[in-house]
Amino acid sequence: MRWSVPTILGSAVLAATAVSVEPASAAPGPCSITANVVSKACANEVMDDYWIALANCTNVSNADERTLCQEEARDEWQEARVECAEQLDARLELCEALGEQRYDPDFEPDDFETDFTNLNPYFPLAPGNRWVYEAEDEMIVVEVLDKTKWIEGVTCIVVNDLVSEAGGGGGAPIEDTDDWYGQAENGDVYYCGEISRDYETFDGDDPEEPELVEIEGSWKTGRERAKPGILMFASPAVGTVYRQEMSLGNAEDAAEVLSNGYGYGSDPDLDQLVPEDLAELLCDDDCVVTRDFTPIEPDTEERKYYAPGIGLFLEVNLEEGTTTRLVDCNLGPACAQL
Repeated sequence: MRWSVPTILGSAVLAATAVSVEPASAAPGPCSITANVVSKACANEVMDDYWIALANCTNVSNADERTLCQEEARDEWQEARVECAEQLDARLELCEALGEQRYDPDFEPDDFETDFTNLNPYFPLAPGNRWVYEAEDEMIVVEVLDKTKWIEGVTCIVVNDLVSEAGGGGGAPIEDTDDWYGQAENGDVYYCGEISRDYETFDGDDPEEPELVEIEGSWKTGRERAKPGILMFASPAVGTVYRQEMSLGNAEDAAEVLSNGYGYGSDPDLDQLVPEDLAELLCDDDCVVTRDFTPIEPDTEERKYYAPGIGLFLEVNLEEGTTTRLVDCNLGPACAQL
């Protein structure tokens, strides 16, 4: 349910002018209030972008081009308004799954390891572990570095995720990300932040070198009140819905555990997305499957498959119908058979 600004701010701000009180059952909880307030921020940002676009159009000398510029700005504004509304619906839907409680997870240094020896089998974070994935036009290399980052008192390990254009030996970099993960003593893996660098190459440059174009999606626990989430539970329970990160309006990934005992042939709905040879090699009725999504991109949904001792081996984008498949790793005999 959408709420107006006066409604979601509630009596704490409007007590002096309140003339009626809604039934307690109708009052929004913290999760829905958050969703509605973020939606207001989205609308304001969209309007700011629209006025900037119109200001830029003002400086187009050709009248026809100026008119076209203004029309494009209006179309983009309208599309963005629709996207804000869709994001709100997605956030409210997530609230229904999570409940209305405040999102304020415990993040106490005493609950986390510093030497990364108690590894989660589905997300093994030992320094030197390395995975290579192939997508349609990309190659992704993920490596656990011998580096740590101190975040709010928690020692997080640094994992580099390099996406490059497909090609022998890897082509030009597209995205170079350092992810920061915390290893809880109970085996849960926490996502504590990332620095994400997107690159493009441009014809005519000499030499043609990748240019940093944005760091959108970067976040860090504690910075601007961003909060950590869970990447992988020590004991994933089917049906659990959870946040993986919480940087409002910037990074809001969430997931649901679909299976904690997957093997090829155990679930036809999941089998149709998985190459049989890959599942039979890595899954002996003991793989974890998750549904990954984000309210920021309501139409995007992924299936992710994790094998014990290996970690992520397959990612399927349901919207685009594309797959990212593990083709090499250094985590034991199964890797040599890929």
